[in-house]
Amino acid sequence: MAEKKQTIVIKKIIVQGGGGHGGSWKVALADFMTALMAFFLVMWIVGQSDQTKKAVSDYFSTPSVIEYNFQNFGVELTLEKLFLDLLNEPLKAFQSFMEPMDKTPNLLDMGSAKVVAAYMADQMNDVAKNVVVSPEGFDFDIPDYMLFERGSSQPNANFVNVMDKIKGVTAGLKDAEIKLTSGLFIQSVPDGTLMSANRVASQRLDIVRNKIAASLESSTVAVNGAISVKEKRGEVDPKKLVGFIRVKIAQKELTSDGQKQRKLDSLFGDQRVDMSVYDNFVHQVSTRRKQEAQSKKPLREQVDDELKDAAKSPSSLTE
Repeated sequence: MAEKKQTIVIKKIIVQGGGGHGGSWKVALADFMTALMAFFLVMWIVGQSDQTKKAVSDYFSTPSVIEYNFQNFGVELTLEKLFLDLLNEPLKAFQSFMEPMDKTPNLLDMGSAKVVAAYMADQMNDVAKNVVVSPEGFDFDIPDYMLFERGSSQPNANFVNVMDKIKGVTAGLKDAEIKLTSGLFIQSVPDGTLMSANRVASQRLDIVRNKIAASLESSTVAVNGAISVKEKRGEVDPKKLVGFIRVKIAQKELTSDGQKQRKLDSLFGDQRVDMSVYDNFVHQVSTRRKQEAQSKKPLREQVDDELKDAAKSPSSLTE
């Protein structure tokens, strides 16, 4: 019987290091560089003057645009603006998150009609009348007694304060048109003549237009104006002979670089008191999406859906 030979198995294990023995060193280097930069930044700040330290501190402590809206306009409006920004211009939304509030806001760039309305109520509640906000822009009236002496173009004591408020609304605009209208009754001027009324209305228009134009931060804004002089015979009560300066602000069709303007949108409807702010937000977003989907259906299907909803709610049929 032949002797059985023993089988010898030789295993060779070859270790291959990928790219510089793996990529873990990159993580360690990144952490080290971050710590090193933070150390140099601290050392640089320590060596600066008190004025520079204060400037750095103010920059990081100044609230951003969204935080400012959150504090002044409430949670619901801030959620609406943030949602619309993320939906339409996500990169711009994150950029505005970092913008310090010392920058004059561009109201036409807010995206939300409710935020614009809230801003106007917050800043110009005691000055502006007849405020109207639309997807294209907004307009408001300033009674003439807020700016000028009765029947003249002489600025009164409130002129500077009111113009500062108007400046806060107009200075940051871009790619917009500002149309001013100087309204006046003939009977409100001392001699009660059409010529004098036209002259006073024109002078008032020039004063306000020049002030607004001088405060603009962008050259893409056009400021135009006109006068509106009317007659109110037999009226002598000064309270019924009040003129106005009407400010109408609208977006241009295209921006200076040829892009189409984003309209002022509105997401939220009537608020439900039985829901929290977040639940109300989710409910209204869902309702809006259903409405958008409904509007894309053929008319016959829309009518059928409305009849089905009415059938589910018997009370609606008896109203």
